[in-house]
Amino acid sequence: MPNGNAIIVGVNPREANLKRKLREHLHSLGFTKSAEGALRAPGNSKDAIRTLHSAQREERLVASEKFVTRCGGKLLKYFASGTDVKPEKISPVLERVSSGTWQSDLFRLASMSWSVPVSSGFGRRLRYLVWDQSNGKLMGIIAVGDPVFNLGVRDKFIGWSSEDRGARLVNLMDAYVLGAIPPYNALLGGKLIACLLRSRDIYNDFAKTYGASTGIISQKKKKARLLSIITTSSMGRSSVYNRLKLNGTEYLKSIGYTGGWGHFHIPDWLFMELRDYLRHIDHTYADQHAYGQGPNWRLRTTRAALLALGFKDDLMRHGIQREVFICQIASNATKILQTGKGKPDISSLLSVREISDMALDRWVIPRANSTPDFKCWKPNDLIELFGSQAEALRAQGERIQALGKRTGTRS
Repeated sequence: MPNGNAIIVGVNPREANLKRKLREHLHSLGFTKSAEGALRAPGNSKDAIRTLHSAQREERLVASEKFVTRCGGKLLKYFASGTDVKPEKISPVLERVSSGTWQSDLFRLASMSWSVPVSSGFGRRLRYLVWDQSNGKLMGIIAVGDPVFNLGVRDKFIGWSSEDRGARLVNLMDAYVLGAIPPYNALLGGKLIACLLRSRDIYNDFAKTYGASTGIISQKKKKARLLSIITTSSMGRSSVYNRLKLNGTEYLKSIGYTGGWGHFHIPDWLFMELRDYLRHIDHTYADQHAYGQGPNWRLRTTRAALLALGFKDDLMRHGIQREVFICQIASNATKILQTGKGKPDISSLLSVREISDMALDRWVIPRANSTPDFKCWKPNDLIELFGSQAEALRAQGERIQALGKRTGTRS
């Protein structure tokens, strides 16, 4: 029996339940704790990274069920089979994507086939479909958007202080979607598409769209110039982005690795519960999510909730480091970003056609000759990449194909 001086500490059922859900979720992904109490990832192999992203990816796929049912089937015709691809005739072209169009739907569907979920981007955005003009099929997708504010390896490479970054970050963009679609990826098409970041076409599109824009955070008029693009490998060290040189020009340069911090291991359903908890305790981060209210609202909100629940900040350190690359659009990009002075030297920028011709000779055609397995790729192979939505996508495709046969039209 407790004596009269005993203090009874009550347990908040809501907090206890949320802590339990968080621990169970991290355990289901294979995370363990180190002796110091920090998270320890189950591994850093590509399979391990895919597994860690599996819950988030499945969540995104389920949320897209209506989209897949509405338009997935009719878009399948734009994806190539192996027999559609004639390596020596591949002719890449960029098509700028506008919101609310069928091209935007195709971009979304293609990105859903990625094993690691892609961001929808924020702020300034340029999205592209990369077509193979020789057969009218989709080769890959590119999206560049406003850069993350805090990226130590980038700032160290450039030589930025916090003041420099605030003043000149407007001249950077992040490639948050960048890659080739099967079967082009088997032909090292990812290397070709990555090189297109450093094209005169994308530089000119940025200048026309954002060259004279007002900063959302600063509300100041800024003459933005696209000097560099940053991208990160979703699978740790990248074999696709490394050694990307054409005719002596470096298209992507490795500048190091991220610190292994983030929130991808916190899925949407759990994040919403954490956010509701912050709202319950009247924390300002719960509903502070308009762009311009900080560099990464979701990261800060998750961290605030975890700290309020009594967890260590280390819980945000998942330990998966991503290789970071810089594409220097202007030859003197680093100098201008450091000092804020100078005129961009873009004399070495080439067109999409010129870059593609070199990339085809350098990577694609030799790979096709040495590894012809791409010819075996079939549309049904692509459908299998859509996880829980594969069945719905297959049904839509079969329905449209059957309708086309009955009416005598081609799907």
